[in-house]
Amino acid sequence: MLELQSVSRRFGGLTAVDNVSFALQPGSIVGLIGPNGAGKTTLVNVISGTLRANSGRILFDGEDITRIKSYQTARRGIARTFQIVQPFRDLTVRDNVAAAVLFSRNGQSPSTSRDIANEIIGSVGLASLGSNRASTLTLAMRKRLELAKAIAMQPKILFLDEVNAGLNSAEVDEALALIRDIASRNITIVLIEHLMKVVMSVCTRILVLQQGKLIADGTPDEVTRDPAVVQAYLGSRYAKQRAVHA
Repeated sequence: MLELQSVSRRFGGLTAVDNVSFALQPGSIVGLIGPNGAGKTTLVNVISGTLRANSGRILFDGEDITRIKSYQTARRGIARTFQIVQPFRDLTVRDNVAAAVLFSRNGQSPSTSRDIANEIIGSVGLASLGSNRASTLTLAMRKRLELAKAIAMQPKILFLDEVNAGLNSAEVDEALALIRDIASRNITIVLIEHLMKVVMSVCTRILVLQQGKLIADGTPDEVTRDPAVVQAYLGSRYAKQRAVHA
């Protein structure tokens, strides 16, 4: 479905994404982890078209999308959420999602878009807040709105960038249930995440970045036992805890 071939992105003398290659299969939930500054968000920006790759190729459903614009990437079925959630604050929850429907689906009227939006916000637990302005939502509810807007794009692949950041334990559990529900709709999910509890509970494959390089790619067990990953990111304490509970 998605293939990266030796993709790099540089900012002056800094190489933020360094010769990264991997392929994603339909219907998977993949974790993308690594320390702060590893290049995770930059990599997503390159894939989604927000930033251009300096070298390498990105293929989506067999088409080279390396040089197309971000809105063209979105309309082909690559959606993403953002670490800092910024809805249209003065629009209602419903109209935030309806705007995404209008953007991504040709020929929809505003009225029909709101009807579709109502279904989507219901699926993420926001039905009772549809008429509320986005500015009135809690952080957890804004995160749900961000998911609803992404779902409205009818994605084939959805990148979730720190979707659990700032949530308490109960809210994280609710977010995990939503992620599993989204994946059940045959949407491939890439989860950019620091909470290993989240990654280990939903991902069947994990990619690990360190200083822009892909240093590991495998199952959760394989990755958490990889000495390079332990040294660069997990730490020996986490590795020992995993060994005890394995």
